[in-house]
Amino acid sequence: MRLCVPVRFKPFALLAAFGAAPVVAEPAFRPVIVPEHVYAGGWEHFVGGGVAVTDCDQDGFPDLYVAGGENPAILLRNITSEAGELSFSAISADSATVTGVTGAYPLDIDNDGFGDLVVLRVGKNLLLQGGPDCHYSHFDDLEFQDVAAWTTAFSATWEDGQALPTLAFGNYVNRDDPEGPFEACDVNYLYRPEVEGYGAPIPLVPGLCPLSMLFSDWSRRGRADLRFSNDRHYYVRNGQEQLLKMDMVPAFYTADEGWREHRLWGMGIASRDLTGDGLPDVMMTSMGDQRLQFQDGDGQSPAFSDAPFDLGTTAQRPFTGGDGRPSTGWHVQFGDVQNDGRDDIFIAKGNVEQMPGLAMKDPNNLLVQGADGRFTETAQAAGVASLHRGRGGALADLDRDGLLDLVVVNRRAPLEIYRNETPDAGRWTTLRLAQDGINTGAIGAWIELRAGDRLHSREITVGGGHAGGQLGPEHFGLGQESAFSLRVIWPHGVTSDWMTLASDAAYVIRADGTRLAVAPE
Repeated sequence: MRLCVPVRFKPFALLAAFGAAPVVAEPAFRPVIVPEHVYAGGWEHFVGGGVAVTDCDQDGFPDLYVAGGENPAILLRNITSEAGELSFSAISADSATVTGVTGAYPLDIDNDGFGDLVVLRVGKNLLLQGGPDCHYSHFDDLEFQDVAAWTTAFSATWEDGQALPTLAFGNYVNRDDPEGPFEACDVNYLYRPEVEGYGAPIPLVPGLCPLSMLFSDWSRRGRADLRFSNDRHYYVRNGQEQLLKMDMVPAFYTADEGWREHRLWGMGIASRDLTGDGLPDVMMTSMGDQRLQFQDGDGQSPAFSDAPFDLGTTAQRPFTGGDGRPSTGWHVQFGDVQNDGRDDIFIAKGNVEQMPGLAMKDPNNLLVQGADGRFTETAQAAGVASLHRGRGGALADLDRDGLLDLVVVNRRAPLEIYRNETPDAGRWTTLRLAQDGINTGAIGAWIELRAGDRLHSREITVGGGHAGGQLGPEHFGLGQESAFSLRVIWPHGVTSDWMTLASDAAYVIRADGTRLAVAPE
């Protein structure tokens, strides 16, 4: 199925045309006190350190499941009250409080309305069934045949006609290869559902040491393909970034199909339509240059081109701390931290361990997008330029005040959470898509939201980032617009009618034929 998307334009011309009404607001964050937690461990935990954002008690306030490496993972329950101080409490979660965890992603695997957890580990990965009051237990009926490995990447999608999601696991270096670690990347695996459970794992070769992967319908033809961001530190040569075509027999896109060869020390992936043309662009982190790529194939071929340097997204060296060596980027995420109607970019930064050619004092980036589409570094002024070894992270409205807060997981340093207290921020909304039956979180849906003269196109995905992600309300900054219009292209292909809603409110959106059934969140 081919969905209609707007005509492709050049990025700068389009961004300038979509300049929202200005919001005079400089981002400002304040650290909050949280239970101490540290991601630590040897070589196998130099990478990873992700956080899953999920509402495990269904009270509307996002909770956090944080990887610990050699330390036990921790479940932090959000105990913030309405208009109260942002706060968390560590709670017991026997099945989830395990060691060896590199990351985790929320996903309603069994379609019961409770968020489950996919837990990535050094060793066997876990599929944990969520239940009331943040209770997790092992699934006993999915026939999930995990291959123990050093898992560092994950993504999920729902394929047509399936009651269970398709799962993809990316594995790093094969620790048992006597010729390793260089050129010893392990095999990645795809799990497709069969009848009531999962079939045997499907090997995806060559494996090129992915540290992030993401299912995305990059062409908006109704099928999500799987993008890998691979670490050339270990594949060294004869490798590149990869895009897997999810046919009946999956196969990697080739140059003959329009795929362009890209190589980088890939760490994280984020996807967002920055240009307003309806097609998702891609941001990737790396050692050295961070890489933003725009689509330039009009959705017909997987052609991505690097953004120009003067766009301000390369973030190749520290901007403070006195260390001028190249930076190392990890988790990356888009989000509008000032609610001015333009997406900004957060990047967690930190040396792998003691790599001498790279910065040891490496602050996180908060790249704020201006009306001309260019990005400006604001992390230090905003109060989030930590010099710890950042790894995973999340932008999410943790206290439901309409502003995106920040979570940063650090290696061998405490977890950090920052409350967004940006003064004079713009208007906002959050939209949570919900379905009955299968795929309750509407993975693969598209939200199209029009505020003023700007069109936002947002795909619902699970994956990307670095070793962690979220599934829940989608946050939109709206500038000074008091109302907005939206429609939803649901995963089964039905496109809703447009409807108008008031700004500064959270909504749950369900399908009612071609209409939208809306309720307050």
